[in-house]
Amino acid sequence: MNFETLRIDVSEGIANIVLNRPESQNAINLLMTKELMEVAIFCDEDPSVRVVVLTGAGKIFSVGGDIREFVAAGSNLASLTKEMTVFLHAAVSRFARMDAPLIAAVNGVAAGGGFGLCCCADIVLAADSARFCTAYTRSGLAADTSTTYFLPRVVGLRRASELLITNRTLTAHEAEGYGLVTEVVLEGELADRSRKLASELAKGATKAYGFVKKLLGTSFSETLETQMEYESRAIADSCRTEDVAEGIRAFLAKRTPDYQGR
Repeated sequence: MNFETLRIDVSEGIANIVLNRPESQNAINLLMTKELMEVAIFCDEDPSVRVVVLTGAGKIFSVGGDIREFVAAGSNLASLTKEMTVFLHAAVSRFARMDAPLIAAVNGVAAGGGFGLCCCADIVLAADSARFCTAYTRSGLAADTSTTYFLPRVVGLRRASELLITNRTLTAHEAEGYGLVTEVVLEGELADRSRKLASELAKGATKAYGFVKKLLGTSFSETLETQMEYESRAIADSCRTEDVAEGIRAFLAKRTPDYQGR
């Protein structure tokens, strides 16, 4: 797959996606939103993709929306943002609902839409030099990229309100304390750590990951009894997968399972 604003390669079950506009601090323009949607659909549809890693080229993850493109839009800015969110939100929806876990490897500033992409990830690894800021209201903008959905679920309503209204910038360790970041690593070790984690997950039971993601997606909106019914159906459905049969064989044989993601 060839893109102008992204790089992607798939190897050994890992899809590595790089936001690739380093000259613009990986700002999200209209073309990037379209390409993110396309690559998210690809990852969702290709059974060889067992885990996805998203990072930024250079020393910035993403500063969010491309302000220069916003300025160029002039009086059509509202129409532009509506078009951008059609594609960007479709990408987030696919990432959130695909079986493969999404790892955000945050190599620098994550602001605006870049912040939102971190919020929707299943696991967030951050270099110790990374910084996180919602940034939207600083420019008079409302938030998008799933930020108002995932952020309160991740950090709680009070802290979400604080971050979205005050635009407070969090260090990597502060973001870890808020629950926004899973793990902080040394800047020079981020690529190796994300590669190691992705390799481990790529050997796992991919369908089980997908069931867990779906269940977590409904956990804040359903009653206890309804959620337990979803759990009952999901664990039954998982029992029909080849990986469960392999997991049981491996357990009885006291060996490491050889999952195929089926």
